[in-house]
Amino acid sequence: MNFITRKSIPRRTLLKGMGASLALPLLDAMIPAATAAVKTSANNLRRLGYIFMPMGCDQSRWTPESENTLEKLSPILDSLKPVKDKLTVFTNMELRPAYPGSHATSNSSFLSAAKAKVTESTDYYLGTTADQVAAKQIGQQTQLPSLELAMDLLQTVGQCDNGYACVYQNNLSWSSPTTPLPAEAHPRLVFENLFGEGGTPQERRAALRKRASLLDSIAEEMKRLQLGLGAGDRARVSEYLDSIREVERRIQKAETDTKDKPLPDLERPMGVPALYADHARLMFDLQLLAFQGDITRVTTFQIARETSNRSYPEIGVSDPHHPLSHHGDNPAKIARMAKINAFHVSLFAEYLQKLQNTPEGNGSLLDNVLLLYGSGIGNPNVHDHTNLPIIVAGGAAGGMKGNRHLRYAKPTPLANLHLTLLDKVGVRIDSFGDSNGKIKGLFETLSI
Repeated sequence: MNFITRKSIPRRTLLKGMGASLALPLLDAMIPAATAAVKTSANNLRRLGYIFMPMGCDQSRWTPESENTLEKLSPILDSLKPVKDKLTVFTNMELRPAYPGSHATSNSSFLSAAKAKVTESTDYYLGTTADQVAAKQIGQQTQLPSLELAMDLLQTVGQCDNGYACVYQNNLSWSSPTTPLPAEAHPRLVFENLFGEGGTPQERRAALRKRASLLDSIAEEMKRLQLGLGAGDRARVSEYLDSIREVERRIQKAETDTKDKPLPDLERPMGVPALYADHARLMFDLQLLAFQGDITRVTTFQIARETSNRSYPEIGVSDPHHPLSHHGDNPAKIARMAKINAFHVSLFAEYLQKLQNTPEGNGSLLDNVLLLYGSGIGNPNVHDHTNLPIIVAGGAAGGMKGNRHLRYAKPTPLANLHLTLLDKVGVRIDSFGDSNGKIKGLFETLSI
């Protein structure tokens, strides 16, 4: 393969080896001399990510203390301090299509802003989710139009919640009203999907057994590429490869640990890290690598499942999450639920800091992605879909101001935010779900 031209390396350059196909991060050598880096990073790399937090939160510990800015972050959001200049927190957004109120509709309406058909059978019907609306436009130029991830095994079928089929809370993404997209919770399978050359699962496994690392089979091509790069690009590629090696090492360690010390867990797939935090960090790191290599521009991630009975002993919470969310206004239970909320947010904060510390173009990877983090439930004790916990992060390349708390006087459709974010990455539609307009003032007058 001829990597270097007098103008630039193609953005879609792939290094191919036995069973491996490695996309590269954005390099200076990929930017023609006459093209400004800011234009390349802002115009060509539109990205959207959605992180779903189940079962609402303790709103008293979530809502920022300060008005308009994030000068005083709340206890649950405190871990976001290092990146608060890249955040906007919303208060008083709602998901009216999720009523009459359930865990199933919290999950299903979060990205669709659509009303789920009440059924326990296979005649389910919802709506196309925002991530898939985006994938159909901005995802067609990448290896994967979208990437759907989760933390839990989602194999339950039949009726799961008040007459709603399990499909509604198992699947966050829907490519059509009748087509849910299953999410992957196993880091190894995600890794192979991102960096494997293709083929059947059996063929990919056979290729894996022939090498100690995915990167082994592209070593020679990588050496040839490095010879033609400047010092800055060589350092950037080296850091990217080190990140891939580290993620692969952690996956291999988790698989070895599971083999040596099998721990039955109804919600944790075999071969993943025993600790929830280690598993979540791996899944976040895989999203970062997918964005960095421009393997996909649209991701969704269920950080936990609605009605999950997972406990969190690593932070001192032995109670299952779902029963805690139905706290009956018991202060001790609310405090333990808030601890889980803060734990989830802290993992998101780590992800944001990694994106912030990853250079790209004339800024960071965080500047060139828009991330929505939140839940489809406000107060879980009553299955309320009003006053949702919602954060938008990143987007500086598109003019998002950050360090702001936007509080609405009356409930505002979450669909308005979906419509606004879609518009910002170049997906022009007149309405989405129950939207009644776009969010004003979220972005400065600055075109992507």
